[in-house]
Amino acid sequence: MKIINIKDLNPGMFVVGVIKQTGHIKIKNQGWVKTQKSIDNLKSTGVLEVEIDPTKTLHEEADIVAPPEVAPEVVEETINPWHKSTSIDSELTQAAKLYDEAKDLQQKAFKDLQSGSPIDISAFKETAHGFIDSVFRNQDALACIARIREKDTYLLEHSINVSILISIFAKHMGFERSIIEQMATGALLHDIGKVHIPDSILQKPAQLSIDEFEVMKQHAKYSYDIVMDAQLGKIATEIAGYHHERLDGSGYPFGYDAKDLSQYVRMAAIVDVYDALTAERIYKVGITPVKAFRLLREGTPHHYDTELLNVFINAIGVYPVGTLVKLTSQRVGIVSGSNPDTPLQPIVKVFYHAKHMRYIEVKDVDLANKRVNDDLEAAIKPEEFSLDLLKFFRHSMLP
Repeated sequence: MKIINIKDLNPGMFVVGVIKQTGHIKIKNQGWVKTQKSIDNLKSTGVLEVEIDPTKTLHEEADIVAPPEVAPEVVEETINPWHKSTSIDSELTQAAKLYDEAKDLQQKAFKDLQSGSPIDISAFKETAHGFIDSVFRNQDALACIARIREKDTYLLEHSINVSILISIFAKHMGFERSIIEQMATGALLHDIGKVHIPDSILQKPAQLSIDEFEVMKQHAKYSYDIVMDAQLGKIATEIAGYHHERLDGSGYPFGYDAKDLSQYVRMAAIVDVYDALTAERIYKVGITPVKAFRLLREGTPHHYDTELLNVFINAIGVYPVGTLVKLTSQRVGIVSGSNPDTPLQPIVKVFYHAKHMRYIEVKDVDLANKRVNDDLEAAIKPEEFSLDLLKFFRHSMLP
């Protein structure tokens, strides 16, 4: 199979599916494109890239005029990326299990590479598959798990979170399942090259020196080589190797610019920085999602793709699920559900009163409900109230 730009599609080629598009169409049946008019129809519906089977390309003019199979037929498909087939409460247990299994897998992969053993690629594909299943059932569950993190496990959790977030992002972009799986797998392995970075640099509890940072930069090149050798495909390999590249060419390790960076890589760059900014680390305090979005916007259009950033913010919400927030009533809680039609009015699971400094009855408050006399005042950080947020989350939200 081969992915090509729609501009390179010619009569006689066998189309397997739509890979990249601006609209929402679906190949009803695979087949040969017989005429330039058929190709123009695909272009007019917003198709940008397609997957073809080069082994089935017809070269004889007679065969192209009368191919032995029908031409591909496309149909408009209405997709609601916010559709949820299950509640967050019922999905959280499975999401937490998937997350813990992914952490175990990351640890094993690092140990295997350090000992010179190959990593289990099939396990990473299976994990990515599980993430995507959960995201399509209810994206809020894994998004919530990804927000509740521990600062001393950043190396493990960061790649997992990037995989989860890019799966949500890709779903809202309308990508086909096969593409999302490649992106999620590449994201899971995007920092695997750090196994070749000395622990003195990787675990340093302070900002890196200029020389140390030059060494750290090479992890992306190592990740590229590892994923390429594993033959996980172009999309996964580029995400692993190019996620620190920037549109103006100021990134690393290759110094590529906009003309070299695919849509998938541009998405990975946004997600990678967002998760890094909001993470708690040994040497720095994470910032709120709102502040992270502001910093990312300051980086457009020179570093990050403006249109893609807008889609990402809409996909995970101004106040992402899992964010600790304070309401105007001084109640504190965790965003436990998204309201896509009113993104500034999510569902909040309240559990603490900031003014009275005490825990209160845990309950969900839907801020979009007109009968609720409360508004979201601000996103806050756990240390502002000296709360063990992870412990609370595990005990009060998970079944």
